[in-house]
Amino acid sequence: MKKKYFVLTLLTYFIISGYAQSDSEPIRAINQAEVASTHVAQTLTTKSEADSAYIRNDFAAAIEMYEYILENKGESADIYYNLGNSYYKLDYIAKAVLNYERALLLSPNDRDIRFNLELARSKTVDKIIPLHEIFFITWIQSLINTMNEKAWACMAIVMFILMILALSLFIFSKHVVFKKVGFISTICFFIITILANIFALEQKSKLINHNNAIIMTPSVTVKSTPSQNGTDLFILHEGQKVIIKDNTMKEWKEIKLEDGNVGWVPANIIEII
Repeated sequence: MKKKYFVLTLLTYFIISGYAQSDSEPIRAINQAEVASTHVAQTLTTKSEADSAYIRNDFAAAIEMYEYILENKGESADIYYNLGNSYYKLDYIAKAVLNYERALLLSPNDRDIRFNLELARSKTVDKIIPLHEIFFITWIQSLINTMNEKAWACMAIVMFILMILALSLFIFSKHVVFKKVGFISTICFFIITILANIFALEQKSKLINHNNAIIMTPSVTVKSTPSQNGTDLFILHEGQKVIIKDNTMKEWKEIKLEDGNVGWVPANIIEII
């Protein structure tokens, strides 16, 4: 019996150590939820005024107030969403797409944001057909987007605790049936814990890396090299989403489209999501 306690204690120590190292960012993200709630309380009045301006169809005033909230009180999916709606009402499609995309980063499972984003995209000029993606990869990405990084991190912690309990059942139970249940449950909870951590880190990386951008000018000619003397490749229009492939230069950025086309554009005509 002492040997079993020793094995369980040792295994728990290694699991917790590895978990703490691999999931430090999601855990910090959970702690930030309390800070976010404080921000909501601080900006309630100002947000109410901005919402009132939006309801009165004073979209210019609403935009100014929403921008002020984001600059001084912190990011919020709701504020970005309302800001996107305000820009959309004034027919500033590029700005609307940009803010819907930012809202979607913070709340990837929000159907209203996704619907309005697609509605705004339908008004853009460029119709890029993405490269064919393997069904399994598309399904995994859809699964990841069902929750944000905070929710995935919470799930990882809960699954980890359940895994420890299931492991205890397997080690200390004297009944064969309970041992089997504990063993199978331990494996299942372990797999879910690992996946939840991976999904949380994937969502977190999207918020940190900022490697996507929106074309903000009416049109831009994409060049083959980072120079105005480069060969013209194709033309993009405002509202088009691009992937920043090379971000090392200050005045030029190498971009990639969903259809695989690559080229260079001036840095001042795009805005990072």
